[in-house]
Amino acid sequence: MLDYNHTATLPDQLNAAVDAALATEDASKAPRDYLGGSRVGHPCERALQFEFAGAPKDEGSAFSGQTLRIFAIGHALEDLAVRWLRAAGLDLYTRKGHRPDGEQFGFSVAGGRIRGHVDGIIAAAPEGWALGVPAIWECKTMNAKNWRETVKSGVAIAKPIYAAQIALYQAYMDASVPGVATNPALFTAINKDTAELYHELVPFNADLAQRMSDRAVRILQATDAGELLPRIARDRDHIACRMCAYAQRCWSLPS
Repeated sequence: MLDYNHTATLPDQLNAAVDAALATEDASKAPRDYLGGSRVGHPCERALQFEFAGAPKDEGSAFSGQTLRIFAIGHALEDLAVRWLRAAGLDLYTRKGHRPDGEQFGFSVAGGRIRGHVDGIIAAAPEGWALGVPAIWECKTMNAKNWRETVKSGVAIAKPIYAAQIALYQAYMDASVPGVATNPALFTAINKDTAELYHELVPFNADLAQRMSDRAVRILQATDAGELLPRIARDRDHIACRMCAYAQRCWSLPS
């Protein structure tokens, strides 16, 4: 039972209860037993290896209630984007059979140890639109700073982890949905601060898809062999290390 501070205000008590409920829900989720396509583009292979192997995260690295709320808002906005794009005339499928309980579109390779689920498949678009179909649809939500950077530079430069995800999805989904590696994917970014929308057509990058696929296999093979992949940096003050949930574990190892 939660022990609330009787001197706290009602808003404080409510916020604490919300955060506790979210933390409990998050902790109850079963860990992934596969390497997700959305993660392969992460800059540090060792971090991905820890993640794939299910290594315990550093103490105190659990997501805060605020972070979990941000994630939840992002998911809700993505659901809204589906409604908006359908209202605009796109025949957008997020689940097979257009059923709410239908299976997500996705792929599974390497005995199920590399998997991914796409946000949607665009089956048709209004006549005259420069959008080839079928096409992968990938949606992300961002704060204003990241959104502006993505608009300015494009997803491949501003958010390479998303570009890697899209390339892998196009490559692996083409067998089940022929044409998604031929037609550019539609990437949608929602500015969480202003509700502005950014759309970008992303042509299939076969070289990137191959490099990311090779990387995923390398992570699996190294983990199976008990070999530790290199860190991204030589100094633990590197920004990726400062933000990593495995930093203490990683830098306590000899190399």
